[in-house]
Amino acid sequence: MFSDLDFFTQYETWLRASAFLGILALLVGLEYLIPRRQRVMPRVHRWTTNLTMVVLDTIILRYLFTVLSVGMAFWANQKGIGLFNLWEGNFWLKTLLTVLIFDFLIYLQHVVSHRIPFLWRIHRVHHVDRDIDVTTALRFHPIEITLSMLYKFGWILILGPTAFGMLLFGIILNSSAMFNHANIQLPPRLDHFVRLFVVTPDMHHIHHSTTPQETNSNYGSFLSLWDRLCRTYKPA
Repeated sequence: MFSDLDFFTQYETWLRASAFLGILALLVGLEYLIPRRQRVMPRVHRWTTNLTMVVLDTIILRYLFTVLSVGMAFWANQKGIGLFNLWEGNFWLKTLLTVLIFDFLIYLQHVVSHRIPFLWRIHRVHHVDRDIDVTTALRFHPIEITLSMLYKFGWILILGPTAFGMLLFGIILNSSAMFNHANIQLPPRLDHFVRLFVVTPDMHHIHHSTTPQETNSNYGSFLSLWDRLCRTYKPA
């Protein structure tokens, strides 16, 4: 089923949208119940700006690119393109590796976006949000979204990941980004435990500091492993 084009054609958009809206609604509710910080700006003003950018990004992703990551991965699999397609490995192992490798590649992309001045000027749109909450995860310049998709396309052609792995990765990436930007207060012990595995709000909010040493740390989106391995992790 997961290698069937009809499955992705019929259910990919529905699965992505359901996961996105469900996680968004849950985190918005938690921001009301257990906020981490007081807001600087009215929620309505910020959300109008941030959610407008989501609409623009969606238009770019759906119309500028006729083949998105899942479709391209399926096409690469059908044509035998990419390293994974030279290996007769287990489908689920390939899917797991797809998620892990692409999470690391997004970590690297994030690091580079801070190191190259041109990319940083574009990426700063994400960082200039005066309040950090779940909608900050959706606030990206359309050019950055476009470059990110081209970056993913290139690696899909090199690696030939499973289409289901790309679908799963997309859902995980969007969900974890909304989680770690959310203005929610986790109990310290729970935060300490969870960040051993995935990026938590308190871990990622350091990255949105105005202090350069803190901004240039904690780049991870999903797994906290990459910051620890690459020595870009700051605990507080």
